[in-house]
Amino acid sequence: MAAAAAAAPGALGALQAGRARLVAACCARLGPGWRLPGSLTGPRVGPAMWARGWAPVAGGSAPRRGYSSEVKTEDELRVRYLEEENRGIVVLGINRAYAKNSFSKNLVKMLSKAVDALKSDKKVRTIIVRSEVPGIFCAGADLKERVKMNPSEVGPFVSKIRAVINEIANLPVPTIAAIDGLALGGGLELALACDIRVAASSAKMGLVETKLAIIPGGGGTQRLPRAIGISLAKELIFSARVLDGQEAKAVGLISHVLEQNQEGDAAYRKALDLAREFLPQGPVAMRVAKLAINQGMEVSALLLEIAIGVGGGDLIPFIC
Repeated sequence: MAAAAAAAPGALGALQAGRARLVAACCARLGPGWRLPGSLTGPRVGPAMWARGWAPVAGGSAPRRGYSSEVKTEDELRVRYLEEENRGIVVLGINRAYAKNSFSKNLVKMLSKAVDALKSDKKVRTIIVRSEVPGIFCAGADLKERVKMNPSEVGPFVSKIRAVINEIANLPVPTIAAIDGLALGGGLELALACDIRVAASSAKMGLVETKLAIIPGGGGTQRLPRAIGISLAKELIFSARVLDGQEAKAVGLISHVLEQNQEGDAAYRKALDLAREFLPQGPVAMRVAKLAINQGMEVSALLLEIAIGVGGGDLIPFIC
């Protein structure tokens, strides 16, 4: 064991540091401003300012009752605070139709800013992640943009995608992924980072990275086994198999499957129904319940995925 650890001191240190961070973050993840007996006694921190270009616009007409007005259609991410009986629900809508909602540098940046603001906003009770593009949830990383990058840019870009997916997983309030279309690679990893997943029966989803001779790098090797079990997760990752909504429901990848409607938003409507069920519950209890569940399930294995994807063979002596 000592020899193995000596062979990869950087990896061992990273894993040990990761465990320490998980413990240290236990209370911090409840979010600024929340106070519990004996802890989190610091002053309340207000929500971060919305960044220019993706803030919800006040006023204007809504597409249907309970919805706030939308931001400009050219924006790649639409952030909406819902109103009336849906107050407390926030919708993150991905809007890159020309690129199948794939992760670009700009989209990743916008998602990170949005999540940073939402995690400290005590008025937020539930977050829904959806697509504003019919037939697509998210097709993973934008490979066309990636081939134009310098080799030195690729690693940091992949790390930023991984980071924003982890930030979504660490949001202190319930999160729901509404999968009304294609969710492949990083798109499915984004959905796996949410607490609950619902999908239309016509949706397609899978971790297909092994077809490209790489591994899922946004938490998929850890979150998929937790969702459906180790053996089946290995089978799906090894085969790069794509499931439809009914198949995904059968294996436990999603909680609800719906027949798609004419508007193409059946999963989103179900996500809204679930979010409304959460609204009457105690906000502190909801945050603490999520924290307790997540901390009980989390291990530092996510760091292994990062290290293997980046370091490759350098970690083999340590793993063995």
